[in-house]
Amino acid sequence: MSATAKPRAQRKPMTLLEEADLLMDRLPGWRAEIIGGVLTVTALPDISHAVVLTDLMRHFIAADLDGQETEVIQRIGLWLPTGPDDYAIPDLAIVDADIMEHQRENNCYGPEAFRLIVEVTSNNYNNDLRNKVAAYAEAKIPVYLIVNRKHGRVHVLTDPAAGGYDTHRVHAPGEQITVPDSIGAKVTLDVAELLAAGERKG
Repeated sequence: MSATAKPRAQRKPMTLLEEADLLMDRLPGWRAEIIGGVLTVTALPDISHAVVLTDLMRHFIAADLDGQETEVIQRIGLWLPTGPDDYAIPDLAIVDADIMEHQRENNCYGPEAFRLIVEVTSNNYNNDLRNKVAAYAEAKIPVYLIVNRKHGRVHVLTDPAAGGYDTHRVHAPGEQITVPDSIGAKVTLDVAELLAAGERKG
């Protein structure tokens, strides 16, 4: 009498969120994001990347933006409206102080609590300059600041609209940037100083 083989159980395919979680477990320090339904993974950035963020944090904290009304936070999850599983992990953000009340899924927070997002470019600079521009605009992030180390510029994007931002100013070394007051305070940044911080070697 021959034994009949039992049919092998079909494994349910993983969702993008499950794939992202699995990748982050296997690649400690790396950052997985889902933007426009596309999963991207970014390597741990270099020391200069961290130095730029520290310099920016000093400016924001000196302007009293890390206090009662707002907080300055690195690598906080942002839930995006661009797809059912979409989220990003910006390098730096200024958020409302009640951010914990805006928690969504996967340890991410609603875009309505974000006043400014900062990205410092690394080897994935096209993601910061293209995909995230559209995603952050659709999420209605009021101010998106990009320290573009690849091209030696600082971008300030405001007035989110469909597919991007209506205002996109590109600043070169020698210029000063006044960040829009909508973040909660007046902050002036020196472009050359930010870019020089991004060139430091560890």
